Amino acid sequence: MIKKRKAPTGILGFPTAPYTESGEIDEKALAKNINFLIKEGLSSIFIACGSGEFHALNKAEYQTMVEVAVSITNGRVPVYSGVGGNIADAIEQVRLSENLGVNGFLILPPYLIEGEQEGLYNYYKTIIQKSSLPAILYQRDNAVLQLPSLQKLIEELPQIVGVKDGCGNMELNLELTKTIGDRVEWLNGMPFAEITMPAYHSIGFNSYSSAMSNYIPHVSRLYYDALNEGNEELVKEIYVNVLLPINQIRKARKGYAVSLIKAGMEIVGLPVANTVRPPCIPVEKEHYVQLKTIIERTLERYPAQQSESKELI
Repeated sequence: MIKKRKAPTGILGFPTAPYTESGEIDEKALAKNINFLIKEGLSSIFIACGSGEFHALNKAEYQTMVEVAVSITNGRVPVYSGVGGNIADAIEQVRLSENLGVNGFLILPPYLIEGEQEGLYNYYKTIIQKSSLPAILYQRDNAVLQLPSLQKLIEELPQIVGVKDGCGNMELNLELTKTIGDRVEWLNGMPFAEITMPAYHSIGFNSYSSAMSNYIPHVSRLYYDALNEGNEELVKEIYVNVLLPINQIRKARKGYAVSLIKAGMEIVGLPVANTVRPPCIPVEKEHYVQLKTIIERTLERYPAQQSESKELI
C-alpha cells in the first residue's frame, strides 16, 4: 500500500544557479540562497528547475546543486528536483535525485519535440514510473496536457501530487480544476507568478513559485497573506507599487525571467553575481538601476522584519 502523498503548498522556493568567477557552481552562494528562502518561511525548495537554469547544467553541476539543496535543507522543508528534457536524461535525473534524498520531483517539458497527447502521456508516465517519489507535472510550452490525458495519468499514478501551470490558459485551468478538484495541488508556475495569482487563486490555485522571494521574500509573503485573507486593498497596493514595475522590466528582454532574479539578489546583498549562461543575458545596466530603485522604495514602504533580511540588505 502506497502511503498518501502531498505536494508542497504556499510559496514555493526556486533557488538560482550561482556561478564562481571561473564559471563553476558556487556552492556557498547556493547554500546562502537556500538558507535565506527557508528562514524567510518558504514552504519548499525546488532545485535545478527553471530559475536554477536547468537547461544549462551538465550532469555534474546538476548533481552538485541537488546535493547542496538536500544537505542544507536537512529535512526542514521538502526538496523537489527538476527533471525533464531528453527522456533518457530525465529518467537518470529521477534516479540520481532519489538516491541523493530528494522528496519529489518536478517534470519539465520534453526537449524541443511537440508531441501528441498520447506522446505526452507516455513521456510523463515513463518518467514517473521510475520512482515512487511524489511527482508534479509542469504544464508549459510544448507539454500541455488536456483533461482526458491528465485524468488518465492521475488515475493510474498515485505518485502525482501536483500540477504546475506555466501556460496561462485559464479556460483549460478551469476545466481541470473544476473536474479534478483537490485530488492534486494546483500550483501557479507562470513567470513572475505573483502577477497572475489573483486570477489563479480564485479558481483553486493555492500555491505558486516565487522568483521575487529570492530577494524580497517578505513582500511576497505579505502579498500571499493578503490574497488569502481577502485584503483587496493591500493586494492592489503591492500589485501597483511593486509587482507591476518589476514585471515591466522582466518583459523588456527575453531571459530576464532568470537573470532579473540574480540582479535582485545581488542588489539586496546576496552573493550571486548578475551572471547567467547563454542564451540568457545578464540584466542591462539601465534595467539594473531601475530594479534597484524599485527594491529600495519597496523596502522603505514594506521594511523587512527578520534579522536575516536585515543582514543582507
